Amino acid sequence: MGLIKAGIKAVSGTMADQWKDFFYCEALPKDVLVVKGTKKGNKGSDNIITDGSGIAVADGQCMIIVEQGQIVEVCAEPGEFIYDMSSEPCVFTGDLKEAVSATIAAIKERFSYGGYAGKDQRVYYFNMKEMPDNKFGTANPIPFRVVDKNVGLDLDVSIRCHGVYSYRIVDPLLFYTNVCGNVEKAFMRSQIEGQMKTEFISAMQPAFAKISQLEIRPNQIPGRVSELCRFLNEVLSAKWRELRGIAVVSVAINAITLPPEDEEIIKLAQRTAILKDPGMAAATLTEATAGAMKTAAGNSAGTMTGFMGMNMAGQTGGMSAQSLYEMAGKQKQSDTWTCSCGAVNSGKFCSECGKPKPVAKKGWTCSCGTLNTGKFCSECGKPRPVGAPVYRCDKCGWEPEDPQHPPKFCPNCGDPFNDDDKQS
Repeated sequence: MGLIKAGIKAVSGTMADQWKDFFYCEALPKDVLVVKGTKKGNKGSDNIITDGSGIAVADGQCMIIVEQGQIVEVCAEPGEFIYDMSSEPCVFTGDLKEAVSATIAAIKERFSYGGYAGKDQRVYYFNMKEMPDNKFGTANPIPFRVVDKNVGLDLDVSIRCHGVYSYRIVDPLLFYTNVCGNVEKAFMRSQIEGQMKTEFISAMQPAFAKISQLEIRPNQIPGRVSELCRFLNEVLSAKWRELRGIAVVSVAINAITLPPEDEEIIKLAQRTAILKDPGMAAATLTEATAGAMKTAAGNSAGTMTGFMGMNMAGQTGGMSAQSLYEMAGKQKQSDTWTCSCGAVNSGKFCSECGKPKPVAKKGWTCSCGTLNTGKFCSECGKPRPVGAPVYRCDKCGWEPEDPQHPPKFCPNCGDPFNDDDKQS
């Protein structure tokens, strides 16, 4: 038995007269995953397909023929087909070629392709469209690790979120075999929705753990749904794709919420990191001093009492705003360099002529006090002290802070460190 495209076998427009029965499926609503095909004709039983019957498959559908409980035909290609008992079995997989072929190869011993019509033959249609608007919410908080190297933060917090996700059937053979079976009329979305929602929430924790490894903060998660979908499919692969033939298509997160105490810790770390900049610290101190002066001027015990308190606080120690501003100025100057063309720059390349920033030469200090970069002292001729080899990039000359333990790649030019970079 097999399916033959109607357009191939039709001769002189008489194909309609050759069809004994006609199987079709109305438009599948979004709450139906699988439905038994509707038979249009007056001959025979509903569960018998006569030779020469027509079968229609629409866009977004996959049709299978089940005989005596076994799948004998698969078609995911839209069009009209003829059921021919004299031809070989065939598979019109459409865009499901890879998924369906792998399933057939894996379970072909359980599928019997071929033979003539038995006592029970059924046509089923699968809804292959995306199933949207599946709501989820985390009733219990999910652990999430917040890593922000910019502020030196590494903190485990608890987050809650809610949103919607969508999925679709990617392997109808697995779905029929392991989920809906020989359904009498239709298999509804609600019959599996509760189980999928529970499993989806359970998969959120390992998926969030992988997201946190990318050093993404909780408020950035809604903007990284592509990575979240990929991680969820990896976590759910065994249960959904490999067992049921279902895959997550998209996830939309409405909001991410943290407990107030966790939010305060993160904000405090960010504010503290800002004050590491001498200029920002000086501005903060200046603002605080101005506020203290206003408070002192309105002191109920008199203005002099208020300013005496300010002076006592200032004499307890700490950096003054002027010292911090001077420190910021020196730091800014140290970050700049002067090119050979005379231009002052702060980046890696000269803004005037494009020359790269000169690499600071590091070396060793001889017993006579001379700084050298070669194997012998340029002042007294003594050889460099014997020790463990050090590394210097052979492309740009960059040296690591720990010259004996370099990184895998040079951060200045990207060249990998190897034996050519060793300096004996």
